[in-house]
Formats: sequence, C-alpha cells, structure tokens
Amino acid sequence: MRILVVDDEEKIRNVIREYAEFEGYEIKEANDGMEAVNICKMEDFDIIIMDIMMPKLDGFSAIKEIKKINNIPVIMLSARGEEYDKLFGFEIGIDDYVVKPFSPKELMARVNAIIKRGKKSKEDDIKDGRYEFDGLIIDTLARNVYVDGEKKELTPKEYELLQYLIVNKNIALSREKILNEVWGYDFYGEDRTVDTHVKMLRNSIGKYRDKIITVRGMGYKFEE
Repeated sequence: MRILVVDDEEKIRNVIREYAEFEGYEIKEANDGMEAVNICKMEDFDIIIMDIMMPKLDGFSAIKEIKKINNIPVIMLSARGEEYDKLFGFEIGIDDYVVKPFSPKELMARVNAIIKRGKKSKEDDIKDGRYEFDGLIIDTLARNVYVDGEKKELTPKEYELLQYLIVNKNIALSREKILNEVWGYDFYGEDRTVDTHVKMLRNSIGKYRDKIITVRGMGYKFEE
C-alpha cells in the first residue's frame, strides 16, 4: 500500500514516514502541491496526506487537479481548524481533515480506516462475481458481458481490457500501464494496440461506449 505525503515541512514528512513505514506502508514525498500533481500523473497511490498551506500550489488547488487524474482518497492537514476550511475540503472531495499539531498514531488510525473502507467499497461493487453499470453487466465467473440483457461476444483481450478498466474505474490509466497489465510486461507492443482494442471494445458495448473516457495525452479510464 502506497501513501503520498505532501508537506513543505520536512520534519512533518519525516514523522509521518516513520509511523507509516512502521505499519508497512510505502511512502513517497512531495514538497509542494505542484510536485504532488506531477507525481500523481505518473504514479498510483492508495491515499494522499496533503497539507493546505504550501508554496507554488496550495493543497486545495492540488487536490482539485489530482482528482481530475485519479480519484485517490485524501486526508488534509492544516494548522488552521476553521469550519470553512473543513467544509471546503469536503466539498472538493477530501475524506478526512486533521488539524496540526496532530498525533501520528491518530493520523495512521485514520489512514487505516479510510483504506479499509475503500477495500469494502470495492468488494461491494462485485455482487456474485458481477459488475453492474446500468444495463452493462460483466459476469466475471462466466467471463460474459451483457448489454441491456443481450450477451455480447468479446474477444479474450477485449474482455480482459474491459475487466481491467472496470476494476480500476474512475482512475486515469496510461496506455503503457494498460499494455503492461493486460498484455503483460513481455509484450512489445505499441500504443496503437491499446487504441485499436479500445475502439473494438467500444463498438462491442454499444451505447455504453461513453463510459470508456479518453484521457487526452495519457490513455483511458472507465467512468461511472
């Protein structure tokens, strides 16, 4: 499990790192919001711990940009405890708000609770081995796909691509990452391979094709 810690105070980053690594987490650090956004364009994380007041790009602005890339859970840190800050944070999609100075043990308890909740949410998405999105149903046990009750014949790679996109729904995935995960690290393909299969897959799922969003300059994501 990976955590991105974003704070312009090295001392705070070090404290969080110490406690998080003790609990088995892998930590990546960023000094400011701009650096955090750039990191999130290249890497995936299970949760972000983000300070508000930082140079270059404040925490609120950074979270707005990151949410466009990947819907990662966020705990916001702040030296201020004003209700406005908390409400604004929740409005832009943060999961929790911690006021400095904070207890590292309490912070980690909140991290664990959010990640546990996220796991349960993913499990709840699968009912008897089925993913359901309106009239689009994916039966993972039988490897069947249904569009408004009609069974669709997908090629094995189309099915694997669709399942991978759905398992990682609302996450922007690069073409390279899709190639590695669906075709395997030993597949020496090109970006066009992904584009071609996405086009085929969109045709196969008909009116639900719009759920597969093109992320300009990057790749694709399955959006609920």
